[in-house]
Amino acid sequence: MTPRDPSLDLAVIGNCAIAALIDQRARIVWCCIPRLDGDPAFCNLLGGEAMAQDGVWEIELLGFARARQRYIPNSAIVETILEDDKGGAIRIVDFVPRFVRHRRHFRPVSIVRLVTPLSGVPRIRMRLRPRYDYGAHPATMTRGSNHVRYLLGAQILRLTTDAPVSLIQSETPFVLERPLTMVLGADEPVADLSLIGVDWYEQTLEYWRDWTRQLALPFEWQDAVIRAAITLKLCSYEETGGIVAALTTSVPEFADSRRNWDYRYCWLRDTFFVVQTLNRLSVTRTMEHYISYITNIVTGWDEGPLQPIFGLGLETALTEHERPSLMGYRGMGPVRVGNGAYDQIQNDGYGSVILAVTQSFFDERLARPGGPGLFRQLERLGEEAARRWIEPDAGLWEFRTRAEIHTHSSVMCWAACDRLHRIALKLGLHERAVVWRDRAERMHAGIWARAWNEKRSSFVATFDGEDLDGSLLLLQELGFVRADDPRFLSTLSAIEADLREGDHLFRYRRPDDFGPPEISFVICSFWLVEALAAVGRQDEAREIFERLLSHRSSLGLLSEGIDPKTGVLWGNFPQSYSMVGLIRAAMRLSKAWEDAF
Repeated sequence: MTPRDPSLDLAVIGNCAIAALIDQRARIVWCCIPRLDGDPAFCNLLGGEAMAQDGVWEIELLGFARARQRYIPNSAIVETILEDDKGGAIRIVDFVPRFVRHRRHFRPVSIVRLVTPLSGVPRIRMRLRPRYDYGAHPATMTRGSNHVRYLLGAQILRLTTDAPVSLIQSETPFVLERPLTMVLGADEPVADLSLIGVDWYEQTLEYWRDWTRQLALPFEWQDAVIRAAITLKLCSYEETGGIVAALTTSVPEFADSRRNWDYRYCWLRDTFFVVQTLNRLSVTRTMEHYISYITNIVTGWDEGPLQPIFGLGLETALTEHERPSLMGYRGMGPVRVGNGAYDQIQNDGYGSVILAVTQSFFDERLARPGGPGLFRQLERLGEEAARRWIEPDAGLWEFRTRAEIHTHSSVMCWAACDRLHRIALKLGLHERAVVWRDRAERMHAGIWARAWNEKRSSFVATFDGEDLDGSLLLLQELGFVRADDPRFLSTLSAIEADLREGDHLFRYRRPDDFGPPEISFVICSFWLVEALAAVGRQDEAREIFERLLSHRSSLGLLSEGIDPKTGVLWGNFPQSYSMVGLIRAAMRLSKAWEDAF
């Protein structure tokens, strides 16, 4: 791989409306507009060799020699220092504005870049080349007095700047003699550009610092948790409350695997652990918005199978298709838009939703607490869970060519009924509590009979099967079995023997639709850490956790998978579930504040 080849050592900026990925040379290589799952105006990350210098926003330093990059502490603002081979240096500060204005969050579809000379006589070249229709077409440019308009099909972006517009348009190098401000956003006039550069920066910085101050942090690993929390926030779409699984599509799970999926959607399987994590962080407003998003799904559901994936705007049709206009990450296509798993049968969704919404019945901080009306809506899902717990499905790993009765799906259906019992007690609905308690107990006994394999001394991934998967580590977390139960302890031992490779855990080993997996799954590795801590292997869990942290990108982010042999990140980026796993593990392992001094 050459230094110019794409990697996942990327920074993320955003404002809960849009987000952008920036490489170590401060090149914006991915940004979907006008929302997180939109058409990528900057698609260089997936362009391959044919788009090496296209679909990108680059401020090139001529004679480039080295770069260093960091986040401004406790913020989503990125600073990159570029140095040339003659002693010249520049600073590039990138952010997407977000702050409170007129008692509302101001989050325009805009990217701000502040470019400042630091030393020498640096010469730069601006290469701003957005494309549209997934890279199929270049933008058409028109010029104004201090702006350039980029026509991207039905969408228009405007760059307003105090830099020489003609030199930007022609991509002619020039000496950077003074600080420059650049704002790329909607096709609207921008007043007092220099004031905007300073004012928006200061207010955005203050917003993120205030937000960070309110986090409930563990005593240890605070930097890692703060970065993960901010990244999780950047994966949220505030308009509807949805949280995407990742900001990208089609970064392969491992090299040349064709396991290229679009993760810019909201998976029900993530909901419970995301809500639980937001609660532990005390990110109450984001949690409440997310619960509202989930509640909209619940109240909009009619009957039949519950769809496992939804769009940010609660879209239900996520038809999957390939886009040949993009060659793919490192040329490893295909690039897929949409996700065919949306019409799969995944029976774990009933439990995921009910567990997530349970928070609203017990959390007194929420402005819209759960009540009898919402409980009746959840009971409809519970009835479906009680019917489907013993039916085959695609499972949480979304197998496309086989259906089995997956233990995790059945346990999540049990959890749905178990939590409905608890909610009914909270609401004083004792007759309904008895109904759901009895159903949960029957399901628990049935799952135990079919999912326990005496020969292997382990719970197994499918009823009456022999294979294991990483989700079995969640049995104690979900309350299905105690962590000190000998059967969970022997299951943990079996999983380590079958799925563990050093510090990393594979989600399963059995060949699937594309053959045997080759990459560990980050969230499963964090599940292992939590399980080890739960059974009393605290020191070992801490050691593994520390080494897992070393595999993060240089700015502290994680994708979906890690190659256990090379440590290279693979899969869509940044993966919100991986950041959730990091936060949860840190909070479980950290010493308590009261024991720290």
